[in-house]
Amino acid sequence: MKEIDIADLKRITELVKTKYNYDFTNYAMSSFKRRILRILELHNLNVDELIKKLYDPAFMEDFLNEITVNVTEMFRDPPFWRVLRDDIIPAIMLNHQKIRIWHAGCSSGEEVFSMAIMLREMGILDNVSLIATDLDSNILDNAKAGVYNLKNMELNEKNYIRFQGTSSLSKYYKESNGKAVMDKTLVENVSYRKHDLVKGEVFNKFDLVLCRNVMIYFNQTLQNEVLKKFHESLFKYGYLAIGSKESLIWCDIASKFIVVNNEEKVYKKIKD
Repeated sequence: MKEIDIADLKRITELVKTKYNYDFTNYAMSSFKRRILRILELHNLNVDELIKKLYDPAFMEDFLNEITVNVTEMFRDPPFWRVLRDDIIPAIMLNHQKIRIWHAGCSSGEEVFSMAIMLREMGILDNVSLIATDLDSNILDNAKAGVYNLKNMELNEKNYIRFQGTSSLSKYYKESNGKAVMDKTLVENVSYRKHDLVKGEVFNKFDLVLCRNVMIYFNQTLQNEVLKKFHESLFKYGYLAIGSKESLIWCDIASKFIVVNNEEKVYKKIKD
């Protein structure tokens, strides 16, 4: 087993910050260390060798792939999607004919396709513009492509059934060479862009922001900063959805939100 200490982690984060302007200093230390150890094992490197390789931009892309977690599935946590469809989206539609949604940390795009399928089944997809962002260029390319392993679709289909969709998930993709190729018309209203939640600017206003199971990898300082950005990015009375193990009751802007659904971690902005 490879070994790594706090001083090594500091050397790595300082190099990445100085050379590439990615700031991992406020990532949850145990999680960051685990991913660095995985990279050392995968590439059979020691820390000094890893630091040398990080000067190569191509290797840096691989490094980012490993550090930023990209484990996701369609209609993950089906009860959450039912709350979105039955309560949150209809509440937004009461006051807005057009809706703006931001998927922050969209990973390989399964959440975006889930949203698009749900909105199409609600008959309002054409009235919604979606922005999907991620730190990792490669993973964004995967999200845009919408091509997934066919074996993953079994779990996605189970989630869709539990969500109580109106059709079958297989209606939305074609099989090709062991892959599921998603219907591209679903994401015609999606703009994919690279964005760093840590250092990136607030770039628009939204009715709904989703950032689910991303902040668990940040320490509290960083979570606080990111949540402030989300608050600024929402219209007044807009909604924020975060992961089931995440919360904003402790953070600086907690008093500017009310809890809409505690179980599914949906909040509503009530103060600018």
